Amino acid sequence: MQKPLALLIIGLFFGTGIGFLIAASSGVTLDGHDHGHNVAAETTMDHGHNHDQMIDLPEGTDAPTIEMALYEDAVSGWNLQIITTNFSFTPENVNQENKAGEGHAHIYVNGEKLARLYSPWMHIGKLPAGQITVSASLNANDHSALSVGNKPLKADVVMQIQ
Repeated sequence: MQKPLALLIIGLFFGTGIGFLIAASSGVTLDGHDHGHNVAAETTMDHGHNHDQMIDLPEGTDAPTIEMALYEDAVSGWNLQIITTNFSFTPENVNQENKAGEGHAHIYVNGEKLARLYSPWMHIGKLPAGQITVSASLNANDHSALSVGNKPLKADVVMQIQ
């Protein structure tokens, strides 16, 4: 019984050591990965997203439009509704090839990015007191902002929270 246990401990010791050596030689670090979004850094750093680029779509009756409404939630916070025409939310195509009239929205509260939105509705929790601006922009599959006639496809609601 002692011999198999001793062999297991020796195997674990050397296996772990060899694993660390392989990881270190491959450039792997043990510092983890931050899944939080730093809004200030996100606009300047390249995460493979084209936040600073804008795709201008042709004007006309087929051009996308956006409006937004906020409804106070009976239990907590707010319910946000994005109302679009000639635009489809396509979460299955995020980070894929851009197609006219499809993509997702980016939601901001007082200029800070809150979330990506892949459907017309979302719940926003309690907002701080004071004047609040909630904004939504329509974005292509590669996260580029969309515009029509060089006017960003963006909607804002400004409200006073008590």
